[in-house]
Amino acid sequence: MPLLLSPPTDRDGVVAWVAEHCAYLTCDEPAAYGTSSFRGGQAAADAALASLDLAGYARSRSTVAPEHRRGASRLSPYLRHGLLTLPEVWDAAADAPAKDRQRFRDELQWQEYARHLYARVGRGLREPLRAGAPVPAPGAPAWRDEPWPQQMACMAATTGELHEQGWLVNQTRMWMASQWAVRAGADWREGRDAMYRHLLDGSPAANGLGWQWTAGTATGKVYGFSRWQVEKRAPGLCGTCALRDACPVQDWPEAQSGRRPDGPPGLGGGPTDAGPRRPEITGEPEAVWLTAESLGTSDPALAAHPDLPAVFVLDEPLLARLRLSGKRLVFLVETLAELGAEVRLGDPVAELAGRRLATTWTFPPGWRRRADRLDVAALHPWPWLRRPGSGSVRSFSAWVRSAPGRDR
Repeated sequence: MPLLLSPPTDRDGVVAWVAEHCAYLTCDEPAAYGTSSFRGGQAAADAALASLDLAGYARSRSTVAPEHRRGASRLSPYLRHGLLTLPEVWDAAADAPAKDRQRFRDELQWQEYARHLYARVGRGLREPLRAGAPVPAPGAPAWRDEPWPQQMACMAATTGELHEQGWLVNQTRMWMASQWAVRAGADWREGRDAMYRHLLDGSPAANGLGWQWTAGTATGKVYGFSRWQVEKRAPGLCGTCALRDACPVQDWPEAQSGRRPDGPPGLGGGPTDAGPRRPEITGEPEAVWLTAESLGTSDPALAAHPDLPAVFVLDEPLLARLRLSGKRLVFLVETLAELGAEVRLGDPVAELAGRRLATTWTFPPGWRRRADRLDVAALHPWPWLRRPGSGSVRSFSAWVRSAPGRDR
């Protein structure tokens, strides 16, 4: 596959570039997310961090409506792609009120836990960690053919925001996951993938773990979505619903987790590949290989080799399988355009073959499989918030107890 033309830096130009080169790989028409949503690139990430205000975060992070009262930080797309790092954002919270700082840092640690878990079990995270899929209670309404029924105002609002904005507050992510897996009894893995296609911060680690936690496959206890939560977090929404007098989620669900399967090995303890502690230099690199986990200007490999060209490969086989929203690719290409990166489309191993590379170690198993087949002359450490150890990752609380931590 020949080198693609460098993408333009203006948003309309990026949308046209994605439509020309990548439309056949997406699940929808390439376009930009809504004007109130996110822009890709380091400048947008830095501006978001500079405007971070955590006062009241503990009280309002789960607010859904009205939108202007939401307390969520909206940093997650930039964290997912390494435009901001967890240690950097952790430090930025230092001056927040104590309760808000603690709650915010707990959320950062949850992101780190998901990465540790993914580094330990790899693709094992795609299957139940501890308990089987939930079993709806006898007589419970089921919408397996439409797990997010659009006649429910709460589902119409949240799916609409997901598809138009590419982002949701954590509360509505749990509503959608519980409605899909617990209420409708549909396959949680299909729901996870449906949400992942559109989320700008979608990652196999955090998105996968969130769905397992909600569906009960991580803990053995399902998250029960009900009308009470909608009325508390989005006052007035139920009053607009066609089913307000016959609400299918009026009461708490009685679903229980199903048969307990064997989880992936290593949950209770074992070695975790965390990458090098310091740069490993075996030759003179000629290019910096960037990955989707680390696209910031502070990427360790990029920062260590500022004079080398940066190259990113749009993984054609992976994208053909995932069928992401074209809007997600617009966000990604906006970021690459701002970096001035060389962009290729194809199989990363084939596209990067024969080049001596500098790159930053990262935790997805797919990166490791590719790196082993490439000429990595300079491998740089990942910026962990808490470097992985060998302790239990069966649960967040077990991980907190076993992993070396930071002060809250």
